[in-house]
Amino acid sequence: MDSEHAGGERDAADGRTAGTTRAWSAASGSDAGGAERTGAHKRNTEAREAEAAEHEDELVCPECGGRLVSDEEHAETVCADCGLVVDEDEIDRGPEWRAFDAAERDEKRRVGAPTTKMMHDEGLSSQIGWQDKDAYGNALSSRQRRKMQRLRTWDERFRTRDSKERNLKQALGEIERMASALGLPEDVRETASVIYRRALAEDLLPGRSIEAIATAALYGAARRTGTPRTIDEVAAVSRVDEMEFKRAYRYVVRQLGLEIGPPDPEQYVSRFASDLDVSGETEHRARELLRTAKRTGLHSGKSPVGLAAAAIYAAGILTNRKLTQDEVSAAAEVSNVTIRNRYKELLEADGAGGSTTAAGA
Repeated sequence: MDSEHAGGERDAADGRTAGTTRAWSAASGSDAGGAERTGAHKRNTEAREAEAAEHEDELVCPECGGRLVSDEEHAETVCADCGLVVDEDEIDRGPEWRAFDAAERDEKRRVGAPTTKMMHDEGLSSQIGWQDKDAYGNALSSRQRRKMQRLRTWDERFRTRDSKERNLKQALGEIERMASALGLPEDVRETASVIYRRALAEDLLPGRSIEAIATAALYGAARRTGTPRTIDEVAAVSRVDEMEFKRAYRYVVRQLGLEIGPPDPEQYVSRFASDLDVSGETEHRARELLRTAKRTGLHSGKSPVGLAAAAIYAAGILTNRKLTQDEVSAAAEVSNVTIRNRYKELLEADGAGGSTTAAGA
């Protein structure tokens, strides 16, 4: 009995010793884990501080120590104090993949085109491709091709659900056709599409043709964006006569309250100078003549196209670049009489009229 009691006491003592050992081990492990976590936290803090210091260094101009600012429009980082361009072309907005032909480009593309006002559905709808091929690039059978053609026809019909959408689609196609013929950039086409959409929304079309309002919208857009084309040029590519186009233009501008100032003769100089292949000096002199004309009020009530053509002709005389009146007349599509009358007025306003003589026509 005594031996059993003694044995129990020894077992209890051994248990307490083992428990103490386990508790000490656990405590030691906890201390070690805490130390490890503390060290990791310290290292992370130091890394963040180093990164912040490096970032602060990046925001300081290496040349003068001034503050750096980001110019998002030109994708540049420049110093606000000295103007040093520290970084440029910061963002590559193109795709990260390369393609060597149209088929590969279509295969790798993962997103659609951006929305645009130049399409009646703003480019949001999908359409059935024109290639008669399956997903593996294999040609379709004649039966499948006929089926796909029927599907395309129905798809096209469903994309223009009512007469208003059909009207818009026809008008935007007409704007695109005329803009291409006139060589107008995309911003002019987009602006013309917006103007036409406004005219359609405000019910300005009854009693007027789609083509007339589309032509008026394109001409107004060209004027608003500083990419002028003459009335004769626009009328030449339009499907309506010039008088109908002019009436529609005045009506649209009045009803929509478009703020379109008189065309600036200087806006035509670059195009005429390029067509006539004159030097930069001649073009610059023509602009000076037109600025003088505006200061003296000579341009008031006169055709900006005729003034621009006469300025090019007069500038050619002043810079020894002899242009004939026939050449300038053909480039600007104005008469020789207009050029003769206007260039003399420009030279007199500039004070150079008495010291120059005109080249022969």
